[in-house]
Amino acid sequence: MTPAARLQAAIEVLTAILDDRRPAADALKGWGQAHRFAGSGDRAAIGGLVFDALRRKASSAYLMGAETPRAVLIGMLKRERGLDADAIGKLASGGQYAPEALSDDERARLETTSLDGASAHVIGDYPEWLDDSFAQSFGDKRAEEGAALSSRAPLDLRVNTLKGEREKAAGQLADLKPELTPWSPCGLRITLGAEAKAPPVHAEPAFIKGLVEVQDEGSQLAALFSGAAAGEQVLDLCAGAGGKTLALAAMMANKGQLFATDDDKRRLAPIHDRLTRSGARNVQVRTPKSIGGEIDDLKGRMDMVLIDAPCTGTGAWRRNPDAKWRMRPGALEQRVKEQADILDRAVDFVKTTGRIVYITCSLLEAENGAQVRGFLGRHPGFAVEPPATTIKRLGAAAAGFAKAARLGPEGILMTPKSTGTDGFFVAVLRRS
Repeated sequence: MTPAARLQAAIEVLTAILDDRRPAADALKGWGQAHRFAGSGDRAAIGGLVFDALRRKASSAYLMGAETPRAVLIGMLKRERGLDADAIGKLASGGQYAPEALSDDERARLETTSLDGASAHVIGDYPEWLDDSFAQSFGDKRAEEGAALSSRAPLDLRVNTLKGEREKAAGQLADLKPELTPWSPCGLRITLGAEAKAPPVHAEPAFIKGLVEVQDEGSQLAALFSGAAAGEQVLDLCAGAGGKTLALAAMMANKGQLFATDDDKRRLAPIHDRLTRSGARNVQVRTPKSIGGEIDDLKGRMDMVLIDAPCTGTGAWRRNPDAKWRMRPGALEQRVKEQADILDRAVDFVKTTGRIVYITCSLLEAENGAQVRGFLGRHPGFAVEPPATTIKRLGAAAAGFAKAARLGPEGILMTPKSTGTDGFFVAVLRRS
């Protein structure tokens, strides 16, 4: 396929996403099945165009003065890809398989329109109804934070120290040109270009043998900040597919006991194969409402309860850009209620000298600092571990991280702009 044909295909896919409210992955898969002639490189390029358009939807539409899929994609080529009007005109030429030629108005906008004077939510590419929430979190910096959240994320890997060291993994993945992550001592990063196809990491021997797992550096740090140690009794209360469970097991060096559970047994399905591959032997998976799967016997016994809380996922918008445009106000209200319920539930499992580690992949104050303050009001027997103490677990990288991250009285906030990671909030709540 020519670049122009790929652009036309991206317009068709984006139309299905925006007009029919189809998830991006589903729309791309459907287009691929209907166009079998398209090769893997074509599908990757079309996906890159679509996801970049979703990341920059608001600002691209503003530049073009319209919210149609065509306008968003054309505006994105200027906003994200840095193409000028002539270069875009060669793609939107009206030729065979190409989009219709640029109109005089479209060309004029590409040549003269800028984001000067645009609202924060437009520059930051997030829904307008979330502007007050972003202002609570970032004040006058919210447009910059939102814009950073709209860039393409790198591919981060966590090296499983139960199987080997970071240098060993980097050597085995040398063909992917991994770099060391700046903060996590067990992270590798593969930077992807705008049209680059994500490498098939799952087919790499290092992955198959359990030496590496796909995990954003921010998620790695969230697990590291928990302070899970060999010999402890730990409960991962929202384990899901097991990403942080695996990280905790490695930190504990297979010593002590780690219990993994989730309210939805379907989310736990992938964890069993992942545990086998990782070599983790100190993990019990407790499936809810199954024989022997209840966790009441763990009450009062845990050194640590980890809550990777259900949240709006605003911190992961780089990876799921269509999610931010499908999110509705009611979702935030529902998540806040669920988080409070899970925090309250965790209290019963913590021993007298134990701690709760509360984690979200959200940037919103309602899910982060406000949630912690509400918990402390309901449970005065807990106190926040000072973030400056928590980040000492980074060792030599702690000083630099302290300058980059946002350390508040309730916890630690990481963002793409500040730390180069996905957005994560971490609070360590110790029983006092």
